[in-house]
Amino acid sequence: MPELSQEADRERGRAVTPFGLAEVTGPSMVPTLRHGDQLVVRYGARLRAGDVVVLRHPFQQDLLVVKRAAERRDGGWWVLGDNAFAGGDSTDYGTVPDELVLGKVLLRYRAREAGQRSPLAVVRWALTAVRPVLSDRSASRRLRAR
Repeated sequence: MPELSQEADRERGRAVTPFGLAEVTGPSMVPTLRHGDQLVVRYGARLRAGDVVVLRHPFQQDLLVVKRAAERRDGGWWVLGDNAFAGGDSTDYGTVPDELVLGKVLLRYRAREAGQRSPLAVVRWALTAVRPVLSDRSASRRLRAR
């Protein structure tokens, strides 16, 4: 269930700008985000439904997670992972209070895999390594099925 390394939390404490870096661990946001993806996070950003957000786990607040803000509800945000089979979202712990939602994910960087040696594989990686994480481009059927 852990979604982000603790590096993101340390970065937030030292940040003089509202931006930080985080690393994804775990499968709950597949296919949008994968294990090992690096994220650029804007802390304190205004959120809207569909945004990918970094938040503190409601029951274990030293743990940071990344989820999609599905909808605004009384008392906070209902958040879902894009991978319905991974769990660890609001279906398990309910609405997340506003003060636990730290920021919005702006970009993701996907490192090159060790097996990508052919020129075509390198070009394909170069074209897709850095991508914005957009709120209206969810690959999740969980959000679109509403």
